[in-house]
Amino acid sequence: MQNFLGQDGFIWFVGVVEDRADPTYTGRVRVRCLGYHTENKIDLPTADLPWAMPMLPMTSSGISGIGQTPLGLVEGSRVLGFFRDSNYAQEPIIIGSLPGRPSEEAGDTGFYDPNKIFPRHIDEPDTNRLAVNLKDDDGNEINPHLALELRRATRITGLATADFDATKAADNSDIVASDTDNWDQPEIAFATIYPNNHVYESESGHLLEFDDTADNERIHLYHKTGSSIEYNPNGDRVQIVKGAEYQLTSGANKVDIQGLSDITIGGRHKIYINKDGAVDNNYDIQVGPNANINIQVDTGDVNIVTKQGKVNVNSGGDYNVKVGGNYTMTVAGNRQVDVVGTTTDNTQGAVIHKGKTIDLN
Repeated sequence: MQNFLGQDGFIWFVGVVEDRADPTYTGRVRVRCLGYHTENKIDLPTADLPWAMPMLPMTSSGISGIGQTPLGLVEGSRVLGFFRDSNYAQEPIIIGSLPGRPSEEAGDTGFYDPNKIFPRHIDEPDTNRLAVNLKDDDGNEINPHLALELRRATRITGLATADFDATKAADNSDIVASDTDNWDQPEIAFATIYPNNHVYESESGHLLEFDDTADNERIHLYHKTGSSIEYNPNGDRVQIVKGAEYQLTSGANKVDIQGLSDITIGGRHKIYINKDGAVDNNYDIQVGPNANINIQVDTGDVNIVTKQGKVNVNSGGDYNVKVGGNYTMTVAGNRQVDVVGTTTDNTQGAVIHKGKTIDLN
């Protein structure tokens, strides 16, 4: 029988990762193998352990950075593999990792995380807490995930919408108010039942959940700062951005909202239309039947300026103007008023008309 790879016996091992700072950047880790290596780090320092190559699934190419990056193991990970050089035991290949239920913290000898970071939790499974969702006999959560607790604690409620005060128009008719109403961020829709929630968590705390729990199916992407996107069981999407949000679109942007829309802004809001000066790129607002446009400035001015061009107002019904102070109009050219009906001016003070000529005919 020829003695070559595949014909030299399958020698496998179980070991613990002690180093992953691979100078070749190929995902290798140093593994201390049970039975092959001593736990005495003086006799066998971590730096003298052989580098073990990771085995990727066939859904990753393993070449030119295409597919999944061969990273994921951490110091303290328990792994299963084999030696491709058989009994020489100097070229280990890692097939996969072995989760368990740690019963003690990392020690100073071999077969532990030298940095003493992992395991993070003792006497509980290595499976992510979001996937396990342990509860006591009364249904209370046991050791809930910190990110879940933070999300619940920072849930935003009582967000106000615009408030338009009721008032009287110039013809003494009522302008109906549009009172403010409040809305809340939806409840955190976490109700997973093991083993239905498929969780990925990075070392720093980034999370990805695909929860297949019946009637509570969710997708959740979470950044360690608290920014997140979550698709709730009813199809709602909740997006939270803890910092600034930038959206850059090279093509068209179309939005269709079938229900209500509320925007509350704590700072300024600017809209710049037709910055390239193209023809007929207008800013159009159309309000359907039986609805009004209400603009209220609590403290400040309303300014409308055209640097070039006209201001056209076409009222299909009455045109009412009510001025609480003085009414000043400056016309650089001519002023013409055409009235089909009668004109009535009621002035409690003096009436002064000045002109080069005054024709009352």
